[in-house]
Amino acid sequence: MEEYGFFLSFNGLEDLFRLPVNPETLEIKESGDSKSYTIVGLGEINAIAYPKLTEITIDSVFPAQHYPFVVVGKKGQNRLLRPFEYVLMIQKWMKSRRPIRFVLSGVSLKGEREDSSAPNDFALNMAASIESFSWKLSAGTSGDIEYSLSLKKYVFYQASPVKIVKGEAKTEPKRASDKTAPKTYTMKAGDNLWSIAKKILGDGQKYKVIQKLNGIKDSELKKLPIGKVLKLP
Repeated sequence: MEEYGFFLSFNGLEDLFRLPVNPETLEIKESGDSKSYTIVGLGEINAIAYPKLTEITIDSVFPAQHYPFVVVGKKGQNRLLRPFEYVLMIQKWMKSRRPIRFVLSGVSLKGEREDSSAPNDFALNMAASIESFSWKLSAGTSGDIEYSLSLKKYVFYQASPVKIVKGEAKTEPKRASDKTAPKTYTMKAGDNLWSIAKKILGDGQKYKVIQKLNGIKDSELKKLPIGKVLKLP
């Protein structure tokens, strides 16, 4: 089996770390949401519904030193942090009420299956909410922290603008992102409030919201200077 790694990131890789010790097992829960009904003359039936959100449980340790089983390096971005640094980062993410991203990569099952046509690699990349995080200091382990982290798949949702084309309603799909929307925008050459609203808010018609928020008069709309910092809703 090749080397594999578990990664957690937040706000479009603003924060990122690899789990320093790979968990011995990774519990992934997939369940349905079917409901049973009793029909007169037929008995009990089962109505199959959409599956519930995937749940993942990780049990491992944040080590206080470089043991032989630690999988991160000593220098650079992928370095071993102090145990409490990991704890504080996860607590900060929970307080933000924003999803994180969980990535499992590099697993190779080559040689472990008789069916050579079966896929050899497995990877998982999903946005997730932190449902619970518990940790404890282990006695006699020089400051190591044992932890349990429970995640649930996060599905991005938002209202989409609807356009009527030849009597048919069509929605404009928006790309999901786990990055926090910016609070300000600095104007560049060729910018106007409509193009900014389209690019940042996904709807050019929302330029009036930006105009009102920044106290811009109608007579100033065509005279906004390059470099002007605009507050965003």
